[in-house]
Amino acid sequence: MSKTHVKIGDTVKVTSGSARGKEGKVLSINEKKQQVVVEGAKQMTKAVRQTEQAEGGLLKLDKPVHISNVKKV
Repeated sequence: MSKTHVKIGDTVKVTSGSARGKEGKVLSINEKKQQVVVEGAKQMTKAVRQTEQAEGGLLKLDKPVHISNVKKV
């Protein structure tokens, strides 16, 4: 396990990429791929079919950002 400079719950700012300048809270960390999911920084829309348990429609999901592209605020 490698040590990272951010932890879950930290507030970070994205320094490069398509989400540059956005701030948010770290939701999860994937140390193996060196990626973090920042709340509201990089979002995608996914179409989901309706099932008996869940409603269908469009979901907004957060995509991961490489850990070197974020810094603590």
